[in-house]
Order: sequence, then structure tokens, then C-alpha cells
Amino acid sequence: MDPFDSNSTGERANLPRNMIENSMFEEEPDVVDLAKDSAAFPTFPALDPDEVAYEPRSSRLLVRGLGENDMDEDEEDCESSARLLGMSFMNRSSAHRSSSSPYTRQAPPRSCSRPSARTMVVCVLFLVIVASMTMVLYFLPGCTFTKTGCRKPNKTTPFEPVYPVSTNGELFPWAQYRLPQSLHPLSYDLTLSPNLDSMTFTGRTVITMIVQHNTKRIVLHSAGHNITKATFKLGEGEPRDVTVLEYKPKQQIAVKFSEELKAGQTCILTLDYSANLSHTYDGFYNSSYTDKDGNKRVLAATQFEPLSARKAFPCFDEPAFKATFLIKIKRKPAYMTLSNMRKAQTTTLSSDLLQDEFEKTSVNMSTYLVAFIVADFTPISKNVSETVVSVYSVPEKKEHTDYALDTASKLLEFYNNFFEITYPLKKLDLVAIPDFLAGAMENWGLITFRETSLLVGKQSSTLEKQVVASVIAHELAHQWFGNLVTMSWWNDLWLNEGFATYMQYMSLQIVLPKLDIGNLFLAVRFRALDKDALNSSHAVSTEVNTPEQVEEMFDSVSYEKGASILLMLNASLPGEQQFRKGIMLYLKTFSGLNTDTDNLWNSLTQVEVSTQHLNVSKMMSSWTSQKGFPLVTVSRKGDEVTLTQEHFLLTSENATRTSSLWNIPVTYVNDSCSLDPRCRQLVMLETKSESFKLPESVKWLKLNYRNTGFYIVDYGDEGWAALIDALSKNVSVLTHEDRASLIHNIFALSRLDRVSFQHVLNLLNYMPNETETSPVTEALLQLNNIYQLLDKRQEQYLVARMKNYIMSLFGSLMDNQTWTEEESVSKQELRSALLETACGLKRKNCIQKAKALFKQYAESNGTFRIPGDLQQVVFSVAAQSDEDWPTLLNFYGHATYDSEKRKMLRGLASTQDVRRIVWILKAGLKGDPIQTQELPLVTSTICNGFAGYLFAWDFIQENWDSLIEKFHVGSFAMQTIVKSATSQFSTKAHLDQVQGFFSGLKERGSQMRSAREALETIRLNQQWMDKNLPMLQRYL
Repeated sequence: MDPFDSNSTGERANLPRNMIENSMFEEEPDVVDLAKDSAAFPTFPALDPDEVAYEPRSSRLLVRGLGENDMDEDEEDCESSARLLGMSFMNRSSAHRSSSSPYTRQAPPRSCSRPSARTMVVCVLFLVIVASMTMVLYFLPGCTFTKTGCRKPNKTTPFEPVYPVSTNGELFPWAQYRLPQSLHPLSYDLTLSPNLDSMTFTGRTVITMIVQHNTKRIVLHSAGHNITKATFKLGEGEPRDVTVLEYKPKQQIAVKFSEELKAGQTCILTLDYSANLSHTYDGFYNSSYTDKDGNKRVLAATQFEPLSARKAFPCFDEPAFKATFLIKIKRKPAYMTLSNMRKAQTTTLSSDLLQDEFEKTSVNMSTYLVAFIVADFTPISKNVSETVVSVYSVPEKKEHTDYALDTASKLLEFYNNFFEITYPLKKLDLVAIPDFLAGAMENWGLITFRETSLLVGKQSSTLEKQVVASVIAHELAHQWFGNLVTMSWWNDLWLNEGFATYMQYMSLQIVLPKLDIGNLFLAVRFRALDKDALNSSHAVSTEVNTPEQVEEMFDSVSYEKGASILLMLNASLPGEQQFRKGIMLYLKTFSGLNTDTDNLWNSLTQVEVSTQHLNVSKMMSSWTSQKGFPLVTVSRKGDEVTLTQEHFLLTSENATRTSSLWNIPVTYVNDSCSLDPRCRQLVMLETKSESFKLPESVKWLKLNYRNTGFYIVDYGDEGWAALIDALSKNVSVLTHEDRASLIHNIFALSRLDRVSFQHVLNLLNYMPNETETSPVTEALLQLNNIYQLLDKRQEQYLVARMKNYIMSLFGSLMDNQTWTEEESVSKQELRSALLETACGLKRKNCIQKAKALFKQYAESNGTFRIPGDLQQVVFSVAAQSDEDWPTLLNFYGHATYDSEKRKMLRGLASTQDVRRIVWILKAGLKGDPIQTQELPLVTSTICNGFAGYLFAWDFIQENWDSLIEKFHVGSFAMQTIVKSATSQFSTKAHLDQVQGFFSGLKERGSQMRSAREALETIRLNQQWMDKNLPMLQRYL
């Protein structure tokens, strides 16, 4: 799935809301008191293998009286179990103790010999050992700790597991978040009847399963369903009615049996149910749009990743439970339906009701990849090899689908050849949905997109086409990475998203080189480093146990860091084809199966294409198993160069530093040869430090050639001085990627307080001679960040000085930009960045030209063509005018071209009129006239301005419950909103306010990683500003 919008402002797929409590001790009605209500417990069968299998530590024993005291989460788990075991032992020992003893106390002898000192020591030692063993036995009577507590019984007295209570008052036969492995689904037969008038639907789910090991229960997922009938059939037996139990906090249902189901048996569970179509952006949800005649048209679509298939039909909603699907959907004749497979037949049920039946899936799929749509869309199609590729849209936007069809066809052919595994389905649909939160979703055979991610007009700029091509390339890569081979659990989400992100950039460089995707890939690697430098970051592969934690895995670590380490690996492998052959082996070995990270590394290690064999598994596990990345420090003494590594971590206080090292493929060039790829040298830094020889005549070294490695480099005072001197004399002495990486690294080191900001300014002195996109855009971004911090701190004197400083570096380049059509993507990227900064800083020449273009646009009633890369700056300038803002709002309300409409919205949100800011925020929350899916974009735009950032933060606090209802705790949309609203705070007052707000949320968001990231970022901003304000006053 692609969470990123077309403007890199990052909205993301809506993921399921939090329906599980962090601690079940708080759910009073579901807790059973063993001491007072023993009658409530039937005789429990012996535990099946699922109950003694490992489960995360965060599970809880539901026993009254435990967990009442505040303690850390780990302490709570361990202490609860220990206290329970201690009470159990005490009760047993007192019950079994005899009232009379066969032994009688003997009177002491009248005299005794005095023991020797040696005897005394031995006796004392013996008593200590006996006492210690007694205490161990007392507190741990035959207990084997599992993830769910101390559940494995000893040989004498079994320990009975305690289960939660279902909605009907009966005991629910499962107490874990992950489903048991007792049964595995083989196939689903789904029949759905959506009613787009009442926004409800009914369904029948028939699940054929195989019993993996003996059990007396079936446990699966269901959320929001009213189950009206349930039948069960074992083998060739007759179906019989069964009772379905529901435990809502974990979105689970269960059927219990008096007799065991035996391993190897097949069985069928049939469930009839009704439900409401979701009003959020997940599950089976309702959507609408306004057609060209002003009529409201409704539709229903799905978004299941990661945990929302259970909202559309009862299922085993975990990635490892793959099965086949046969889907039937009832509809009115005015609508059409789509699903993963081709339509097999349509049956007339009545004069106004049809049923479409789709072919049974030819592949086993995880539930999150199932999809279906009921709408009135129009397609265009073409054949690619043996696959029919189609692009669907609302009828009036059909003319905007040609580019997507052409691009998807080229990329499908490329992936078929590159992986040497042909796309396995007979059709591939790409569907633009008017109301869709994610950038796109890779449903197998039915990829869904936000309209801005799929539709472009014939006159669209190459930069706009780059956005669409990038999202299509990402989602098509998923048809292999994620769909064909799927991670076993969400802890390894990066196997899906990291690979798809890497392949989108790699494929476009080959298939559509004119899109010049390299600059974008470089920029996202810089941003991934920025996030991973925080203590609140996480390992690429990390444990996840709750719905909120699953949702929070959809972030830049899983996507961009995952892609970055794959790029680093590919660049460091000795053979040109080792990476490709390794992933081909991985895909072929695990086709149709589920995998983990080790499977990937082992596949890449097994492929030998040169004598310089590299143990990929050993090297790469250090990059996926621990958070963060290394700082490589360079020091020179004579002809010896020493490299030293340490964890690059911005937060030093109370930080969780990793004690491990990284296996770093350090690349470098020097002044004798620095541009050609053949100049690159490679050194493996596997220990704390490593040394190598270099002629003393070498003036400077540049490490991390073209920034293909995921690390930051500190060259020391002398090393930085040499590089700064070289750039001041000849800007082309390094590649543009290397120049951009120097700029990124020195700003990062300044935040780490490893270099002074004076060094930063010294490096930037060369910028008036810089004309390439990547170095300029990176420098502008870094300086704009500082400008925004100063502005929000109301340091007006320094704000004016920073503005003058930026103009001194880039003013000439800004004034030299044209305002007409530009073909080169790289030049469009450069121009839009420069002019948005210039007009944002009120550069007179920029403002005048932007106003002139908008005047032509308005006078032509929107028919005058503003170049695509200039639209944002033109609309933003127009929005600052009391006269032009209403005009822009009117254009927004009537715009049909989505990319342009979104730029208008960003322009409207950039206003500094506080009344308009409040109106936009409320309109976005309401969904009229601004779609709610755009609220993260609106918030981030408003927070960039001085007038709106405090209003936005107040709005978020006041409407938090409404926001998490629409976007849900932990979702990428909420991550974006929180980051936008807090990332520019830099005072103790704001820190205390944000901390107080999040700490009061409790289960409504207090444990979000994005909340911890927000607090950490504010502290870092405060520290940097406090340290550097005096220096800025001296040198700016």
C-alpha cells in the first residue's frame, strides 16, 4: 500500500480503529472472580498447543485483584503471574498439610559438643541453599512461563486458564490477540448484498477449513456484524446449527464444541449476517461524488489492509491464513461490480436485482488483499501478454485514464521479465475512487487508487505524471512482493512495503527514464534518516501486538528505510546480478507462502555469482533487527585512515542506545577520482573501528558515494574544511548526489551538536554556484525548517536576517527561473522549490508574476493553462489576497481535474486569515465542501503558516475524538496530523502543553509512537534553538 499523497505530504490508508484495550484489567464486566464464582467455570479440557504457544508479553491474565497497583507493563505481567502462582501454592500447601504428624519433637540432649567453625560455615551455606530452593518452589510451583502467563500445569495440580466473557455472558474460549493455529481456512464462498440507499448490507460467508490439530473451538475475526444464523458441518456429516460467541474488544467470534475436532478433518462454517456500510475509510465503506450535472452519486468500495477484512465478512484476518475466494455480489442494474477475479456470470434475480459471480481465485490470498466495488465506473483496457489491463474511473474522468493505462502496461511487462515470474491473474484493474484515504492499495487484481494518484490530464506536466507513475510502479511491485509472497505477520511489513518502494524507483529509472525519479528517491532517503535518528523510532522488523502498533508500522521506516537498505545492499554486492537472482530465488521458493526477514536474507546469501561471496544474512540482520543507523567518523593520520562507528541518536538523555554494531559497506571516493562509478572504493566496517591505507597526497575523502548507504558521515574539522575548500573552487568536483548528502549530513551533525552551525554556514557559501536540483532543494528545506522555527518563536529580528541570508544564496537563481512550460522534470522540481520559497518570503518579483498568472487564469474562467509545477505557487499567492481567495474557493468547488484541485486546496489553506483557517478546518472535519480525506493535507499546510499553527493545534485537541473516529488511533493520517501540528514547537511551554494533552488521552492515543516522536522533536527543537540563537545573532 502506498500511504503517500501526490505532494509528499503523506496521508495514509485509514486503518481500523482501536477496539482492544491495552489492559484487560480495566474491563470490569469481563473479569471473573475465581474465588467467588467457581460455578461459572466448567471443567476445562487439556490445553491445546495454541494455548502454550508463545504470545507477546503484553497479554493479561483476567483475574480480579491483580494489576490494581500502578506498575510498568513488564512488571505487571510478571508480577501478576507470580502473585497468582504464589496464592495457588499457598492454598495447595495449606490444604494438603496434615493435622497430625508422624513425627514428634524430641527433647534436646542434656549436653552437646560445640561445633567447629568449619561445620558452622557448611551448615549456614546448606541452610541458605535450602531456603533459596524453598522460595523458588514456593513462588514457582512447576510453572513454565508462556506469553499468556503461567499456563502450563505442573504434574500435580493443573492451572486453569481464565477466559474473557463474551457478549451473551458465556465464557469466550480464547484470550489472546492472535488467533489459534488449530484450524486453517482453505476457501471462502462470499455472497454480499449491499443496499446503497440504506447504506447497509447482508452477507453469507461459507468457510471451508482443515483442522491442524485437535481442538474444541473455532476462533476467527468479525467486527460490527449481526450474525443471524450459523451452521457447522464436519466432513461428510449433516450441517447443524451452532451458537456463535463474540468478544468485541478483540473483534473475535468463536464456536465451541463438546467433542474434539480431529487433526486432518475438514469442516465448513456458514455464517449469515447483516451490517452497516462503514462511514470511515476502511472495511466495506460507502462513498460518493458529485457528477458533472451536480447530482450526488453513491458507491461502495473496500479497504482491508491491515485489519479490516473482518468488517466486511467473518474471516481469519491475519496474513498467514491464506485461502481461495469465490465472491458473489448482488446489485441494481444501474451499477457494475468489480472484484479480484474476472466476472464469471451474471444472474437475474428480479427485475431490479442482479447477481454477479466472479471466478474463484486462482491463487491463495491473505484476507487483506480481497477487494470488491459497487459503482458506475467506466473502463478503458488493453492486453498485455495474457493479462487484460484496465483503468476505471467515474464516467466524466475517462479522458484522464490514458496515461495510467499506458504506464501500467509497460510496468507489468517489465516486472514479468525482471522477476521471470509471470503475473498470475488474467486481469489487472486499476480503479480511481473519488473518496479514498490511502494513496493506493495493492489488492490482487483490483488495485484501488485515490484519484490524484491515478488520473492525469493530457496537458499535465511531467512532474504530475511522475507522481502517478511512481504510485502505479509501487502497487504493481506488490503483486509479487506482498501478494505472491507475503510476510507472516505485520512485524515484517517492510518485506512488502520496503521492497515495493525500492522497486518503484528502480523500475521507473529503467522503464521511464525521462521522469528522472532519482532526485525523489534521494530526498526520501534523507527524510528516512531524519526520522530514524529519533529515539522514538523502531527497528525495521519489530514486534507488534496490538492494532495500534500494527497501524503504526505503516511509516517511513517500513517504506523508505526498507527501500534504502535494499539499495545499499544492491550497491555493495560484488556481482551485478546477485541481487536480482537472489530476489528471484526468494520469490520462486516462497511463491504462495508466508515469509519472514531471515528467508529473504538467506535467499540472497545462497546466490553466488562471484568469488567475493558476501554473507548477506550476517550483514543485513544488523540493519533490520535494531533501530537507528550508524554515524561513521573519519580521522586521518599520515597515510592511515580510521573509520569509527557509533549509533547516530539525536536524543542523549534517557535514550535507548543500541549496543550492537552495524555491518556497514562504506564506499568512498577522493580528489584523484570522484565522479565515475569506477572511482568508488569499498571497505566493510564490521567492528567498532577499521583502518586502511591511503596516500598522504590525497587531499580529501568523500564517503558514502552517491548516498547509497544508510549512514551519516562526520569528517572532523580538517576533513570538512578540505571538502568545503574543494567545493568553493569547483562545484562539479562531486556528483550532485554527493553534494546533497554533504548538505544533509552537516545539518544533521549540527542537530547532534557534533559540528557548529558556523561549519554549516561555511559549507553553504558555495551555494550561489549551485544549479542542480538535489543540493538546492535539500539546502532550501533545511533553511526553511530553521526559518519556520524562528518565525514560530517570534524571533522577528532573526527571521528577517534568515530571509536575507536565504536570498543571498538563492536570490539570483530564483530570479532566473522562467514562468512558462518546462519539459525537464528535474528543472520543474528545482523551479517549484525555488519559487515557492521566494513567494513565501514575499520576494517582490515572484509575487508580481504569480499574481499576473492567476489574473489570466481567473479572467479565462480557468481555461488558461498554468504550468503544472507553477500551479501551487500561483494558487498560494492568490490565497493571500482578500479579493482572490473567494475566487480560488469558487474554482475549487467546480474543479474536476484532481491534481489541480488539490493544489487549489493547499493554496486556500495557506491563507493567513484566521477566520478562513478556522472555516477550512471545520469544513474538512465535516467533509463538505472539503473531503475529510484531505484533512491531513489541510492541517500540514495551515501549520506551515504563522497565523494558523496554534489554531490548528487547538482544533486537534478539541476534536481529537472525532479525528480518531474518522482516521483511528495510530493511522498514518493521525501520524501526519500530529507531526504537522507539533513539529515546529520549540518552547518549554509548548512541550508541557503537548505532554499534558497526550498523557490525558490514555487508550485514546497516549501510547502512540507519533506522540512520543512529537515530544522528542519539541525537546530537540528547544535544545537546538537555545544553543544556536546566540550564534545566529552573531553570524546571520
